[in-house]
Amino acid sequence: MLIDSHCHLEYKGLIEEQAMVIARARAAGVGAFLNISTRQSEWDQVIATAAREPDIFASVGIHPHEADAHADLGRAVLLAATHHPKVIAIGETGLDYYYDKSDRAVQQALFRMHIDVARETQLPLIIHTRDAEDETHAILADEMGKGAFPALIHCFTASADFAEKVLALGLTISLSGIVTFKNAKDLQDIAKIIPQDRLLVETDSPFLAPVPNRGKVCEPAFVADTARFVAELRGVSPAVLARQTTANFARLFAKAGL
Repeated sequence: MLIDSHCHLEYKGLIEEQAMVIARARAAGVGAFLNISTRQSEWDQVIATAAREPDIFASVGIHPHEADAHADLGRAVLLAATHHPKVIAIGETGLDYYYDKSDRAVQQALFRMHIDVARETQLPLIIHTRDAEDETHAILADEMGKGAFPALIHCFTASADFAEKVLALGLTISLSGIVTFKNAKDLQDIAKIIPQDRLLVETDSPFLAPVPNRGKVCEPAFVADTARFVAELRGVSPAVLARQTTANFARLFAKAGL
């Protein structure tokens, strides 16, 4: 069994034929999906999909691109949303200084607020970071000093130095289809050395379809392609990698009860 630890089933490209997308993933061996939200207006729909499907779970959070539009979102609102039994994670949240679609101070404040809720609930924090390695690590290190919380870097594309730093803080690293790209040699080197108990795989669908599906709308079934590629990089069988990543997901996202 494989788990797609990060997908957006409500996004254009998947929502139009969501039932078939889910069926194809199940046929490809995907045994569970974590359906990710990026803005408050998505929460109800993401949760409804999870409530309807036994193998789909939900996150609640605000993407850094959406930070300006949620600057006044109080922690009580986020905390209340985590009480649903199928909400097993907080995010995605973090910092994006590549696109800078929201004020950086607002991004940082919301990131810290998400961390605060993750610390209280002990639900894993799903982190998006782009062109903000130093700031992301500084906030994580500072907040870990106030009390531990579970967290992962999703769709990891950062440096080996950043990987070492977040692993030292106890975080998990999730790899998307980007690792299969020809120009991703540095990421492939990092993928070889992530501790086996800190590794997840994801699609981030409908984005970033892995080889051999580049150029297509990505969907959760394609996590099998990424997993096969990562298994070969790490010198293990696809079955072994599937067992390892599934066990890691079950341990990190304990609320799922897998």
